[in-house]
Amino acid sequence: MMSYSAIAKNNVAVVTGAASGIGLASARRFASLGMKVVLADLGGEKLQAAAAEVSKAAPEGSGDIAAIATDVSRADDLVGLARATRERFGHVHVLMNNAGTQPGSSIFGPLENWEAVIGVNLWGVINGSRIFTPAMIAHGEPALVINTGSKQGITTPPGDPAYNLSKVGVKVFTEALQHELRNTENCQVNAHLLIPGFVHTSLTAHGRTEKPAGAWTPEQTVDFMMESLARGDFYILCPDNEVARPTDEKRILWAAGDIVENRQPLSRWHSDYGDAFQAFLAETKN
Repeated sequence: MMSYSAIAKNNVAVVTGAASGIGLASARRFASLGMKVVLADLGGEKLQAAAAEVSKAAPEGSGDIAAIATDVSRADDLVGLARATRERFGHVHVLMNNAGTQPGSSIFGPLENWEAVIGVNLWGVINGSRIFTPAMIAHGEPALVINTGSKQGITTPPGDPAYNLSKVGVKVFTEALQHELRNTENCQVNAHLLIPGFVHTSLTAHGRTEKPAGAWTPEQTVDFMMESLARGDFYILCPDNEVARPTDEKRILWAAGDIVENRQPLSRWHSDYGDAFQAFLAETKN
């Protein structure tokens, strides 16, 4: 696939949220393939340690790796990230807007939690894509944008509405971005939506140090992402050790059915529909 060819030796990858989790695993994978990799995250020892780790995976060592302190909720920081990347390595071929935060939220809870989540998870993706992608189109070489969404942005379970809202926005924005790219003349850039399953990261650990049996590692998630990119998938819907794809598909279809069937919102968690949902889930897939 054209966009997958962007992942190549000496090409340049920028990964936000690269100091841990899926971002770190992705940066390490890109580096191992001989790419020049920019790790972007909040400044500090964690980012520097991640860069040192990624440098060990790079065939040419630390010269092909850069760590740039970036707050993705600030558009000016992303402008600076794009400038610093261009000055250090040249054209960008892979942009992974992966930075995320999840302090927890409730409908009437602290406003600062809502602002933090939407600023990082949604505006980080919007601004990152808008700031980097025009130059990626202009250089004319195969390139790709990977935006990290969430299943919570599709089935929107109760419990953390700010996070769900941010990830719904990432889904909608990335779909619109890919539509724009595929209708741009001579454009060699494609967008992809990464939809992780249950992954053991600092965002999901909640103080646990040992990986839960049901979770994938970040490395497993990146393996699946790379396989999906090679196929040209737009929706990179990841399973995990608890939930296989058929179950994800049923949950997604049920969520869409709330509108089609005019059910109560979030009916999967509504007592009037519990038995119906379980029956639907148990149906044999055609």
